[in-house]
Amino acid sequence: MAATGMCSSISRRIFSSLRTSNGMFSSKNRLYPRFMSTTATDSESKPPEVAETTESNPQEHSALLEANAKLEKDLKELEDKYKRALAETENVRNRMQKQIHDAKIYSIQGFCKDLLDVADVLNKAGEVVPKDEIHNENPHLKNLYEGVILTEKEMLTVFRRHGLEQIAPKEGDKFDPFLHDAQFQIPVPNMEPGTIGAIMKIGYKLHDRTIRPALVGVVKE
Repeated sequence: MAATGMCSSISRRIFSSLRTSNGMFSSKNRLYPRFMSTTATDSESKPPEVAETTESNPQEHSALLEANAKLEKDLKELEDKYKRALAETENVRNRMQKQIHDAKIYSIQGFCKDLLDVADVLNKAGEVVPKDEIHNENPHLKNLYEGVILTEKEMLTVFRRHGLEQIAPKEGDKFDPFLHDAQFQIPVPNMEPGTIGAIMKIGYKLHDRTIRPALVGVVKE
């Protein structure tokens, strides 16, 4: 009997040792494999959602890159539109300033054109008087002539004060289409073709704008 009890005790110890070496343990009278504890820990540390997110990161990264590229493109387009708008605004401002400036200096253009006829009459009146008739023995004609000349000079002075000047070419001057209006062509010996050979009427310009070109005849080839 003693031998039988000793064998039973030894058998229990061996079985207990085998259970321990196979990864079995007892907790509250229940047995759990060691690998189950390890699997549970791994599952708790990395749930399925984390794995899915990790796998989807490359796609999200690519989508972010595309969105960033689109935003950069939109930003560049907006900057370009902004610069164009600034340039257009500056051009409009410059045009408005020029129009205001032109309106100030050329506002009397219509009035000046009306006075040109008066200036032409005074000029013709001084030219038609015979110079040999202007002497002290004919005081009335002399005084009239001097009055016409003084009136014409005073009018031209007023013209210049407001920026209105004569265009008075001379024979032999080069024809300028911006200042002269060719009425005809004439053959003139010893004169270069394309030059002015005759003057019919003087012209006028207001500042840098020709309001009436001089009427001339041009020497033909």
